[in-house]
Formats: sequence, C-alpha cells, structure tokens
Amino acid sequence: MIGSQLTTVAVPFQVYAITRSSLMVGLVSLAQLFPLILGSLLGGSLVDAVDRRKILIVVETLGALCSAALAVNADFGPRLWPLFLFPAFTAALSGMDSSARNAMIPRLVGMELLPASNAIFQSLFQTGAIVGPAVAGLLLAGAGVHLIYWIDVVSFLIAMSAVLTMSPQPVAHGEAGEPGTAPVRPGWRSTMEGLRFVRGSQPVQGAYLIDLNAMVFGMPRALFPALAANVFGGGATTVGLLYSAPGVGALLGALTSGWVGRVRRQGLAVVCAVLVWGLSIAGFGVAHWLPLALVLLAVAGWADVLSAVFRSTIVQFAGPDGMRGRLMGVQMAVVAGGPRLGDLEAGAVATVFGDTVSVVSGGLACVAGAVVLAWALPGFSRLRSPLNEQTDVGAEPPVEINEAPVE
Repeated sequence: MIGSQLTTVAVPFQVYAITRSSLMVGLVSLAQLFPLILGSLLGGSLVDAVDRRKILIVVETLGALCSAALAVNADFGPRLWPLFLFPAFTAALSGMDSSARNAMIPRLVGMELLPASNAIFQSLFQTGAIVGPAVAGLLLAGAGVHLIYWIDVVSFLIAMSAVLTMSPQPVAHGEAGEPGTAPVRPGWRSTMEGLRFVRGSQPVQGAYLIDLNAMVFGMPRALFPALAANVFGGGATTVGLLYSAPGVGALLGALTSGWVGRVRRQGLAVVCAVLVWGLSIAGFGVAHWLPLALVLLAVAGWADVLSAVFRSTIVQFAGPDGMRGRLMGVQMAVVAGGPRLGDLEAGAVATVFGDTVSVVSGGLACVAGAVVLAWALPGFSRLRSPLNEQTDVGAEPPVEINEAPVE
C-alpha cells in the first residue's frame, strides 16, 4: 500500500508538471478506469476458480514490472504515453489483487470476527495511505519521481515475499443448488452469475451505489495539485499533505472502530457516514486556510473508513465463499473505479467553472445522492446486522442479506 500510494501521487504530479492541465490529470485517471473494471470483474471470477495465493504471486510480479517501466520512463524521458499505459495495466492487476485478498478474509478469521478484522485491515490500509503520500511529497521535492517508482518496485517484491509465506488458499465450495456453491470456470459466464446475484440483493446494490456516488461527486483529488499551487500557495509538499489528510482521519477512525461490530443498522450507518463525507468535502472547497482544509479532509477520511468497514462486512456476508471473489471484484471496480470517474468529473467541472465550484458542488451532490439512494433502496437503508439476531420488542424484523430479485 505504501508503494502504491507513492506512485498514486507521483503519476498525477508528473502529468501536471508536463501538461499544466487538471483535465489531463483526470484523463490519465480515466484511462485506468476500464482496465480496472475489466480486471476486477474477470479477476473476481478467477478468484472463485483457482488458488487465491497463486493469483497474488502473479499479480505482485507483474505490478513490479509496471512500476519498473515507469521508473525507466522517468529516467530517460519523460514521455506522456507511459503515464497512461502502465498505470492502466497496474489498475487491472489491482482489481485481481484486492478481490483475492478480501475474499480470503472471512475464512481466515471466521464470520463473527469479520467487522473487527475489516477495521484492522483498514488500519493497515490507511497507514499506507498516510505514509505513502507524505513520503511522496518529500521525495518529489528532493529526489524526484524516478526514485519513487523504483521504491514501488521494491514494495511489490516485498509483498510477493509475504505471499510466499502463506499456505495455499483454494476456494471452498459447498453443495450445489445455490449461487457460488459449485466450482466455476473463470470468464464472463461466471461473472454474469455474480452480477445477477448483485441484482437480487438490495443491501449489496446499496453498498456499491452509495460508494460510487460518494467517489464520483465527492472525491476532488484530481484538483489537489492545482489547489496546492493556486489556493494554498504551496508546492510538492502541500500536494503530499492534501493526499495524506484523508488517510490520517481514516486511520484514526479505523483505530477507534471497536464499536462497529455492535451496530445493527449497518445500512443506515453507511448512509450517515456518506453524508458526513459529502458535507466535509463541501466545506473543504470553501476553506482557503490550509490547516482548516486538512482538518476537513481528515473528517471526510474518518467518515469514509467507517463506511468502508460497514460496506465490506455487508458484502462479505452476502454470499458463500465460492461467490465472494466475484462480489469483491464488483466492489473493487466500484471502490477504485469511482475515484477515477470522480477525477474526470472534478477536472472537467474545474476547467469550466473553477476549482472551488467543482469541489463544493461535488460535495453537495454527494449528500443529495446519499439521500436519494437511502429512499430508493429500503432493503439497504433498513438492513440489520446478521451477527445479532435479537431484535428490540416491537421493532421491525431485520431485512435479510439475500433477497429475492428486485424487479
């Protein structure tokens, strides 16, 4: 995560340095969207078909080669086209990587510890999200982008070494008759089976759509280089701080999230977290004092990590082990694809109306979208945790995770 975050900061910084265009930064991010979606969806079917450990070994190896190509381009260029090509290929690989890792968690820890383990996983994830951009800002101001890419290569090799210490992780299949209980072949047919499963579950639909709403409208990261220079009067270090601030809040949220396993209205909790996210981003858009802006981004990150823990738990409970790879593949397409659409949206609106209008309007649109989804998907907003089967006297019965297809 640390190595990937280094590259996540370095690529847009390098693109902006070459082109001086926030729209071009958004287009580079858009170029990663379709490979990421394709890799996530097809990778999810692959995760449900073969040993998940083997998938991780291959993915980490190919990721190291892509980062090495970016380093060579920085050393002997730089040309713009490698900044479109190799991050796009890495995005496809990340879909497979995340699907495999998240699908493995329930069997490793047990379902009763799933909310707590998701919180721990988010703590590790957000630590990388903080350290990576902060170090990237320092390195960009000193050594330059080529060193960042070589560090990312080393991080992939370390990750692959960690995977090699794990035992095999074959897919567990139960009795036939239900989706995800029989062995599958990787490909579009099994991918479509997973999408049909999603169509029949309002809780899963809600978990995906509300995050997509938040990331498309409320994630102005494509504007960070421009905001750092034009609003806050800073350079590379300020860019690193802006990228790191949401991670600081998210880490604090993850480390203090021991209470999440006791929350029964998980769908409503996600809605509330997204509302806080959208309002914080809108406030960030009008904050021209850097410390206040960083605090608001940290609050947004705190809300986002709570949403992520609840959403991951909802999706992981939604189906059997043989379906989890495909469900997590769809989730990965949403989680990582949404910000890239958000980059394009933020860059395009900023080009026409300015950076401030882009950030504020996006945050408010995120709030409106969360309210609409909560109303349109009652099976999501009324969802109760399956970990606690007791209900209050006179309360409505809990909404089941697996519902009949929604017409």
